[in-house]
Amino acid sequence: CPNIKYIGMCCSLYTPESANVDINYANSRGILVTGVRDYGDEGVVEYVVSELIRCLHGFGNNPDGTPRKPWSDTPREITGIKAGIIGLGKSGGMIADALHFFGADVSYFSRTRKPEAEEKGYRFLPLKELLEENEVIITCLNRNTILLHEAEFESFGIRKILFNTGLSPAWDAEPFVKWLAGDNLVYCDTLIALGGEEFLAHPNVICMNVSTGRTIQAFDRLSEKVLANITNYIKKQ
Repeated sequence: CPNIKYIGMCCSLYTPESANVDINYANSRGILVTGVRDYGDEGVVEYVVSELIRCLHGFGNNPDGTPRKPWSDTPREITGIKAGIIGLGKSGGMIADALHFFGADVSYFSRTRKPEAEEKGYRFLPLKELLEENEVIITCLNRNTILLHEAEFESFGIRKILFNTGLSPAWDAEPFVKWLAGDNLVYCDTLIALGGEEFLAHPNVICMNVSTGRTIQAFDRLSEKVLANITNYIKKQ
């Protein structure tokens, strides 16, 4: 199709490397590629808060149908829990704000310091210290970004809770399997975030296997942003 001048992606676009379109090739041919961001974050925030509350209080059942026990045997609130965010972008920042509202002690690791977050009281910590200090870790990273390797899981230790809200695993598979065998829990909303069907039956895995960002409101925001991209492109021609 030699006449293509514009490709509008109806999905998140963070970097050329993480896209479903070969953006570098398209750009070399004079084709503009646009995507959208930040349209499904609200649902993801609700998912993290909801599942953490269920975990701490022991609400609902385990994947095998047995009644779930509170994480610490006695029901707990989010108040006072130490929660670390890896990747303090838009969704990570929203999750941090939500947990802070409920009284969590929030810290974060990011490629760049976030002064606006630190003004709210969120502490920046090197990744190793973040993993050591926090009971709950939430990874909010771009697709194919892996920061948790063997050394990181050793720093994280046992009796910890890990949430992954990204579109791919934030970890190397082998140390993750070893860590998962301990007294730990991992939460993912989708199979692609978990990394494979072989983990679905694991007793320490809670995977809903449904995208929590796919809500009525998210589809409305997505449509509005896609149409805005097209309109802006036409105006510039």
